[in-house]
Amino acid sequence: MNILQVNTADRGGGAEGSARALFEAYRARGHRSWLAVGQRLSDDPDVLEIPPGVAPSAAGRLLQRLARRLRQGTGRRPAWSAGLARRLEILADPERRHAWRHGLEDMAFPNTAGLLERCPALPDVVHCHNLHGGYFDLRELAAISRRVPLILNLRDTWLLTGHCGYFIDCQRWRHGCGHCPDLHRYPPVRRDGTAANWQRKAAIFAQCRVAVTAPSQWLLDQARESMLQAEEYRLIPNGIDLEAFRPGDRAADRARLGLPAEVPVVMVAAASRRNVYKDPETQAAGLRALAAAWNGPARPVVLCVGAAPDPSGFGGLTVHAEPYQSHPGALAACYRAADVFVHTARAEAFGKTVTEAMACGTPVVASAVGGIPEQLSDGREGFLCPPGDAAALAARLLDLLSQPQRRADCAAAALRRAQDYDVRTQVSRFLEWYEDLIQARRVDAAGVPADSP
Repeated sequence: MNILQVNTADRGGGAEGSARALFEAYRARGHRSWLAVGQRLSDDPDVLEIPPGVAPSAAGRLLQRLARRLRQGTGRRPAWSAGLARRLEILADPERRHAWRHGLEDMAFPNTAGLLERCPALPDVVHCHNLHGGYFDLRELAAISRRVPLILNLRDTWLLTGHCGYFIDCQRWRHGCGHCPDLHRYPPVRRDGTAANWQRKAAIFAQCRVAVTAPSQWLLDQARESMLQAEEYRLIPNGIDLEAFRPGDRAADRARLGLPAEVPVVMVAAASRRNVYKDPETQAAGLRALAAAWNGPARPVVLCVGAAPDPSGFGGLTVHAEPYQSHPGALAACYRAADVFVHTARAEAFGKTVTEAMACGTPVVASAVGGIPEQLSDGREGFLCPPGDAAALAARLLDLLSQPQRRADCAAAALRRAQDYDVRTQVSRFLEWYEDLIQARRVDAAGVPADSP
């Protein structure tokens, strides 16, 4: 098959990592696989960048060149450089500037129209992941869907709302948005154009032939209740590499990381306070409560992977910081070194780090939001806590850390459960679905089965 996937970038975690893994797996199985992205970060010849439109004025083109330089250095420069680049790109283009001023979602990306022609051959199927991020014109979905089968892979709820990536506790998305309670929630809008945005998406989807997939039943159910009415809905959970994320020698991993051998270790992933969908505040408060309640012989150590946190925020617990781990094996060593992994969130379609930790034989304590309860059963592979409940988080951590046998039972159950999330299974499910969609399209086009005489 000729398979084209579409995503924001070709490197990163979350949706970027999942799309990249599928892209490489399809190619390894002998298919022609391409990945079209808004930002190309690798030199892979099968990664195709969707270029931004050229500004109509000389001043606009100058702003675009400045923005391009900022984006090229994003990995080495302060985080604000990406935001400044986006602002310059908006100022450079009159249509994008108009949208920004009126709180309308940015769709002025004319090169989306030539997406299928950018591939060396016409794709048999197009599989779209995140379409927000300032690179894709949703208005082209209808034209794409008329030519080839089109899958929209929900990674959050942005396609269902008037602007936000997750509605959390707001239900306006069900009936048309408007009077938005939080315009600054990612992706932010300057003014309340959420009703117009919702209506524009609904009009676009009404002209499309799409299939919808999501990594959790929770997210798929939200899609069924939204204006995104599809020809088919299919649950396909995210997969992980079980050859990389697996149990190992915990003592050896701790020694390599410089962690004490006999001290309880709680692993957390650093989360930016700008990401309103994570919940570092509850995480920190829970660890402070754990420190206050701890009466064991050796106080727990917090293993924080990602940006180094302020150690004063953890109630006196020792913090061991590790940088962001892009290599799966290095990240797996961190999971294995921990006695428990903590994942706090206000919204989550699928907690990939949850299954990664479980595959390494590490119990998890997580917020009971979104799709996480589908991955983790309370009291079996770890514990679920009400979102925002630091006291419950501390109590569950204390329970696991102070009872070695219970922790061992949860670790064994976590390892068994994680086998359901093998990336090879995910790849096979998508390939089988692609074949079904392609065959159904041929039947529709010919009026008779494609293999009929």
